[in-house]
Amino acid sequence: MELNETIKNLMSHRSIRKYKTEPPPDDILETIVRAGQQAAFVSQLYSVLMSRDAEYNPYYSPWYFVVCVDIHKLELMAQERDWEIVTNDLSLLFYGIQDACYMAQNMVAAAESLGLGTCYLGGPPYMADRVAEKFDLPERVFPVVGVAMGYPDEDPAVRPRYPINYVLFEEKYPDLDSPRVREAMKTMDEGYLSQDYYRNLGAKLEIESDRKESFTLDNYSWTEHICRKWGQWYKSPEDLLKQLDKRGFNLRF
Repeated sequence: MELNETIKNLMSHRSIRKYKTEPPPDDILETIVRAGQQAAFVSQLYSVLMSRDAEYNPYYSPWYFVVCVDIHKLELMAQERDWEIVTNDLSLLFYGIQDACYMAQNMVAAAESLGLGTCYLGGPPYMADRVAEKFDLPERVFPVVGVAMGYPDEDPAVRPRYPINYVLFEEKYPDLDSPRVREAMKTMDEGYLSQDYYRNLGAKLEIESDRKESFTLDNYSWTEHICRKWGQWYKSPEDLLKQLDKRGFNLRF
């Protein structure tokens, strides 16, 4: 595989959950945000919230960012041009999520290239009302992804990924037969088990049904963890729809 400094940086990404208390300097902050802004975009349908309150921030990180879909600014600009936004909220959300994620990824890549550690947080959409209260958000701004950031105080291993032949499908989506699926599962599970990831993190999810427990921390790994998450959680979209309602997005057509 061809390597340069940019690719080495991308290939060494880890989620950091322990941070030094020393905050990075503000000139680095400006660099990270400007690098984020240079990501590709649909219509720059994002804003970035920031907290320096380590007691509030995940993992007591010195910096915590929440990247939001921001339709409020678009509507203000449209008013200046005497336009009314008529695009439906579902389309605006999808495009805004793309913009927000591009921004967040560029910020993370820039931060890690400067020696900082990062950790993505996927919870903000499900606590949008609390984020809105803390940051005094207007309607039509919806939090999408959180990013904890600071100087790392740990050095975890790079986590496994699927084999490339399980993600790159040229010309046609293949028939993913059971042996191919199991081979990809084996790659992930053996990689995480070799690092004692779930044992060290204490992250074995409980079974929330009468299904019999058949795993211990000796064999509990990534594929069982992911299947337990998405096989048990968020059966109804109602909680998320309520959060969107509160932020002024109508998806109940």
